Formats: sequence, C-alpha cells, structure tokens
Amino acid sequence: MEEGSVNRVSAIGNAAGPAAEWRRFIMTTTKLIELAVSMKKRAYCPYSGFAVGAALECSDGSVFTGCNIESASFSPTICAERAAAAKAVSEGHTDFLRIAVAGSGPDLCWPCGVCRQLLSEFSPDGSLRVIAVDGNGRWESATLAQLLPRAFGKHSIRCDSL
Repeated sequence: MEEGSVNRVSAIGNAAGPAAEWRRFIMTTTKLIELAVSMKKRAYCPYSGFAVGAALECSDGSVFTGCNIESASFSPTICAERAAAAKAVSEGHTDFLRIAVAGSGPDLCWPCGVCRQLLSEFSPDGSLRVIAVDGNGRWESATLAQLLPRAFGKHSIRCDSL
C-alpha cells in the first residue's frame, strides 16, 4: 500500500438508534504511522533509551496505541506492539488489520519474535500488515506471514476444545 493511500472508510459512532450520528474517517498509512510515532514520547525506557510506539488498526476501524515499558529486571518488559494488542483485546477487538511500529533508531523497527508470535494469534492466516518505521520516518511493510512463516498457533496444539 502506498504512503497516504486510503485503506478503507469506516463508520464510527453510536448505532443504538435511528437518530444516531455517524462520523466518517479515513485511516491512511501516514496517519497510522503518525499515531505510532506520537506514542514514542510516552515510552518508559530508562535503561535502553530506545523508545518504541505502536498503532494497531482493527478491521472495524478501531485503533489502539501502545509504547514500550521497561523494567530493571528486563524480563517483564512490555513491547509497544504487545501493549497495543493487550488494549485491543481487553476492549473486545481481536480482528487485527494493520500495525505500525515506530522506533527511535536508524534501522526499521520490526516486531521482535515474541510480538510476532502474539500478533499471529490474532492473524492466523498471516495477513496482518506490519509497517516498520525508523527514527527518520522511513518505512516499509510486510505481512505477518512474511515475518513469521510457519507460525505456531491453534492448529499446532490440536486441542478439541479450541
């Protein structure tokens, strides 16, 4: 998808009754990237100094943002992508469409392996579009299937209760 291109038009509002007012918006790739970049200022990264922001778009047009949160013991550190995904899932949104991940460094900021695995839970066909952004605003995109081929998922467990 080209920068600034329209992904889709979504309706937002209260559909409770016939008098409901609807607002329309267009979420462009550029806007999704801007949201991810804006989240870097909220990052808590006193140990690495590497701020990361993410903006996750769901199929209904909802967008959830996140930032990285570091811990002195490192293991409980939360990546921006997982923070955004947790917010989305906790609000009942599990149909992920695109995620922009903006880093502070000179290289493109692709999701780590743990984030790729978590995102694959909500994109089992790997169609989630991942947009990686560097500290200068340059970006590239790929599907999750390209980033995590042969992902482990529900099909791997072969559990009848799933």
